[in-house]
Order: sequence, then C-alpha cells, then structure tokens
Amino acid sequence: MKSSFIIVLLSLFLVSCGLQSIPTSNNNVEATWAEVQNQYKRRSDLIPNLVNTVKGYASHEKETLQGVIEARAKATAVNVDAKNLTPEKLKEFQDAQSGLSQALGRLMVVSEKYPDLKANQNFQQLQGQLEGTENRITIARRRYIEAVQEFNNLVTVFPTSITNSIIHKFEKKPQFTATETEQATPEVKF
Repeated sequence: MKSSFIIVLLSLFLVSCGLQSIPTSNNNVEATWAEVQNQYKRRSDLIPNLVNTVKGYASHEKETLQGVIEARAKATAVNVDAKNLTPEKLKEFQDAQSGLSQALGRLMVVSEKYPDLKANQNFQQLQGQLEGTENRITIARRRYIEAVQEFNNLVTVFPTSITNSIIHKFEKKPQFTATETEQATPEVKF
C-alpha cells in the first residue's frame, strides 16, 4: 500500500515538474529559431533585387556590390538546425549574418552618393522592405532569447531540473550574444 502511494506521489511530482513542460518548451525554442531563420532568409531574398537596382545606378561601385553578394553567399551557406544548436554553431551563424549586415550598411552608404538612385521608387520600396525585415529579425531574435531563457530555466532550476536529469536529459540552449563588431562603438565623422 505504501509503495503504491509513493509511486503515485512520485508520478504526480514528475508530471508537475517538467515531464510535459520541458519538451513543450524545447518545441517552442525550435519554433522560434525557425522564425529567426525565416526572417534572415527574407532579408537574403531581398538582396539580389537591391543589388541589381543599385548596379543600374552605380555600376562602378563593383567592390561594394561584390562584397554584398559574397556576404550573402556566406550567410546563406550557414544553416543551423535547432536540434543541434551549439554555442559554436550559433556564433558561426551570427558572424555570417553580421558580415551581411555590414555589407548592406556599406551598400546603403553608397546609395547616398546617388540622388537618382535614392529617388528611384523601386529602390525606395526595397529599402523599406529591408528596414522592415531588420525589425522582424530583431523581434524574432528577442522571441528566441525569451524561449531559450524559459527552456534553460526549466532544465536547470529545481524541481523541473530533477525531471530533466532523470528523464529528458536536455542540455541548456545557447543564447544570442552581440558580436565584437556589434559591440564596437560606432565611429562618427563630421
């Protein structure tokens, strides 16, 4: 009688301590990571149209245009599966995306030199879409960060950490961190 009561209590404890919430939270991390990748892909898909529009106005800016194309190729070559997301793979992904962000920044600086380009309706629409996408990336990253925090709390904080160590054995998920380039103080020139 006592042993069956203990088994029932232990079962209730395990159910209330992460048996379902840990896998559910893991699924949420994977879904939010998929959204991060989706938004970066959206940005990547806009780039060829943006480069071609600029190319028509600033064909002699080949170095900048080539830099954007190469950065896009590097960024799209780095694919990270949410199930195998390690700090090293996340850093590789972030570095590639940071390189693309820098190349796009240089492209926008080039566009400032060409009033006709800045006035081009197609360029303005693409620039607006790119700005909107950058905002979507920020939101998707924030949601991922929150999902990872929730998941990491479940797998490391008592009492759900006990269930994780006995049944699930999930490891903490890596978080986004600002790259060295993103942390650098911008240089302002007048």
